[in-house]
Amino acid sequence: MSTGRVNPAQRLEDQGLSGLGTVYYNLIEPQLIEHAIKRGEGHLGKGGSVLVATGVHTGRSPQDKFVVRTPDMEDTIWWENNKPMDPDAFDRLHADMLAHMKGKDFFVQDLFAGADPANRLDVRVITELAWHGLFSRHMLRRPATEEIESFQPEFTIINSPSFKADPARHGCRTETVVALNFAKRLILIGDTEYAGEIKKSVFTLLNYILPGKGIMPMHCSANHAPGNPVDTAVFFGLSGTGKTTLSADPTRVLIGDDEHGWSDKGTFNFEGGCYAKTINLSPIAEPDIYNTTTMFGSVVENMVWDKDTLDLDFDDDSLTPNTRVAYPLPYISNASETSLGGHPKNIIMLTADAFGVLPPIARLTPAQAMYHFLSGFTAKVAGTEKGVVHPEPSFSTCFGAPFMPRRPEVYGHLLRDKIAKYGATCWLVNTGWTGGPYGEGERMPIKETRRLLAAALDGSLHDSEFRTDENFGFEVPTHVHDVPTVLLDPRHTWNHHDAYDAQARKLVGMFAENFKQYEAHVDDDVKAIMLG
Repeated sequence: MSTGRVNPAQRLEDQGLSGLGTVYYNLIEPQLIEHAIKRGEGHLGKGGSVLVATGVHTGRSPQDKFVVRTPDMEDTIWWENNKPMDPDAFDRLHADMLAHMKGKDFFVQDLFAGADPANRLDVRVITELAWHGLFSRHMLRRPATEEIESFQPEFTIINSPSFKADPARHGCRTETVVALNFAKRLILIGDTEYAGEIKKSVFTLLNYILPGKGIMPMHCSANHAPGNPVDTAVFFGLSGTGKTTLSADPTRVLIGDDEHGWSDKGTFNFEGGCYAKTINLSPIAEPDIYNTTTMFGSVVENMVWDKDTLDLDFDDDSLTPNTRVAYPLPYISNASETSLGGHPKNIIMLTADAFGVLPPIARLTPAQAMYHFLSGFTAKVAGTEKGVVHPEPSFSTCFGAPFMPRRPEVYGHLLRDKIAKYGATCWLVNTGWTGGPYGEGERMPIKETRRLLAAALDGSLHDSEFRTDENFGFEVPTHVHDVPTVLLDPRHTWNHHDAYDAQARKLVGMFAENFKQYEAHVDDDVKAIMLG
C-alpha cells in the first residue's frame, strides 16, 4: 500500500524496493507529526514541537562512515580521511537491508539540496521513522507540487535504524554503518537514530559533486545586509565556535546557518532549515533560536523536559551535550526568502581558542586565509570528551574534515581562487578564551565579538590602525570604538606575559606540525606562513 504525492514512474518498486508495508510519499508536517506520535517515536511538545531521543547514538558516527571504492573514484577520494568499502560488500549490505525492510512501513521525502535551481541535487530520502522524514523536510528544500510530479531522484538515501550491519559480511566496523556509493547514487544508513547522519550525508555528496563544477562547497553560515545581498558574509567554524549564533544577527538577513555553495553567481544555501545546538541556549542572547524550540513541527532532539509541564531544560546535558533543534528557516524572523546571496564581501573564520593566545579578531591575507582554512583550528576543553583534562588543539581541515571526500587542497585552492577573483576580505575571529587558558582566563565576551564583527562587516574596521602579530603574522586592530583596547592584545590580558609567550610558542608549534601534511600541495607563499 502507498499513499501521498509522488511521480507514478518513481515509486519505490521501480528502485528495487518491494514487499514493504505501507509507503508514505511526501507527507506534510502535520501528517508526519501525527504518525510520529502514534507510533511512539516521540512526544508532542509545547507549540506542536516534537520531542525525540535518539538512544545510544546522540551524535554522528564518523568511524562508521564508508565510501565505496570503485575504479572511477580511486583517484578523486581523499582515502586517508574516508574509509573504503569494497563494492561487493556494499552490494551484500544493500541486499540485506532490503530484505530487512520487507513488511515494514517507510516514509519517503523527495527533496532538493541547494537553493540555486541550476546547481541543486534532487535527493530521495527513505526513512523508517516518521520524525526522520520531518527532519529531512526541515533540513532540505521542499519542491512545489508540480515539481513533485516530475521529480527524478539523482541520489537516494535509505535510513533504517532497526537494521544492524554484520562487520564480517558487510566490510564495516560495527553494527552501525553509513555507506556512500557514488557509482550507484545510493547511501545506506543503519543502526543509528541520530538524524544528523542524513543531513551530513547530503553535505558529503555536495562536497564531492560541486568542486567539479567550479563551485566551492562551504561548511559555513551566511548572512547579508538588509536589502543588499551584494554585502554577503560567510562564517566558517567548527561546533561550539558560534557559527549559528553570530550569523543570526537581527540586523542582517540570514541566508543559512550551516552549509552553502559559492558559484560564479554568488552564495546559495544548501538547506531549507537550521539544526541548532540548544545546550545553555539563552532567550536573551539568542531569542530567535530559543523561540523555535516551541514552534510547530520543530524537532527537539535529546533535550530533557518536564513530564508535567513539557518545559525544556536547556542546561541539562545528561543525555548529551549535543542537544539540538531542527526547524525550517522561515522560523527565524530575519531569514532570507530566497536563501541566495552575493559573492562574499567578508569571510569570517571562527575559532574557539582555549589556549587564550589568539586575538579576538585579525585580518588575513589570501595566503593566510588558505593556511587557516586548511588548518581548521579550534580547541577541545575539559569535559567535552572523556579523558580531556587540559585544552587540546583540534584541527579539522576546511572546518569540516569528516564531510570532505576530496583532498583538502581542492577546497583550499577553490577558496583562494574565489577570494582573488571577487575580492573578499578575510578575518580570523576568536570566540574562545582571553586572559589565560581555559580554567584560568575568561570566555571572550560575546558583546565585544558582535561589536568587532559589526565593524568588520560595515567597513569601519578597515580604517583602524593595525599591528602585525609577532606569532602568526596577521594584522590585528589596535583600537576599535566601544571595545576595550586591552582585549585586542591578548598578551596584555594575561597576568604574566612570560606565561603568555610560552603558551603562544606552544600553539604556533602545534599549527606548524599539523600543517606539514599540506606542504607538498600548497604554493610557496602559504608554506612561508608555517612558523615554529
